[in-house]
Amino acid sequence: MPVEILLNTSCWFFGDIMCSLYSYVSFIITSASVGDMVLISVDRYVAICYPLHYSSRVTERRVKFCVCLCWLCSVFYTSVFLKEDLNQPGRQNSCYGECVMFLDFIQGTVDLVLTFIAPISAIIVLYMRVFVVAVSQARAMRCHVTAVRVQLSFPLSATKSELKAARTLGVLVIVFLVCFCPYYSLSLAVDSVLSDSFSSFVVFLFYFNSCLNPLIYALFYPWFRKALKLVVTLQILQPGSCEANMM
Repeated sequence: MPVEILLNTSCWFFGDIMCSLYSYVSFIITSASVGDMVLISVDRYVAICYPLHYSSRVTERRVKFCVCLCWLCSVFYTSVFLKEDLNQPGRQNSCYGECVMFLDFIQGTVDLVLTFIAPISAIIVLYMRVFVVAVSQARAMRCHVTAVRVQLSFPLSATKSELKAARTLGVLVIVFLVCFCPYYSLSLAVDSVLSDSFSSFVVFLFYFNSCLNPLIYALFYPWFRKALKLVVTLQILQPGSCEANMM
């Protein structure tokens, strides 16, 4: 995002190779961010719809594998998508000091399907299922409330957690749509997504979604704020940091 601000306020003076590298890294980060949202949706789906099987299905090894696979797929997808720009840096620049990236209709359509339509469809389907199950569980709890409040303490807290997870996922979906819809609407309407100041703002909003996601989680989950504090203050590098209590 700082580079995007520099790109739209002054001339690009880092050269054609850095321009192509910037586009390459930008595509990887944004596509991996979308993939991570899908993984989070799958995780919440399993946790809420199959709570008894969650610990056996979502293991630490599988989580690491899925996250690494998500980033590897993003790298592969971006390498294929920007192959010509990487082989011939600056081939789309019309003058010195310019750093632009043009997408033709076919590229824009493929990117629209793989980075927007398919992920958001999967996220919405999983979210609707999560929300329906969470609401049904909350109703079931209210119907079975008895005088023995001690027995209901754990299920009640679990239900609150599930509803909170559903609300958080809903906020993520709404923010995702707000940030991505203008970008893909503009990219399908014109051949170049970097042609004027308005389109530059749309691209900036597109990147801004990746910044908002951790802020949303920090707002809803105290354990996420604690974990982020450990990372930012470099306490995660100290011995025994993996044993820190996040709850």
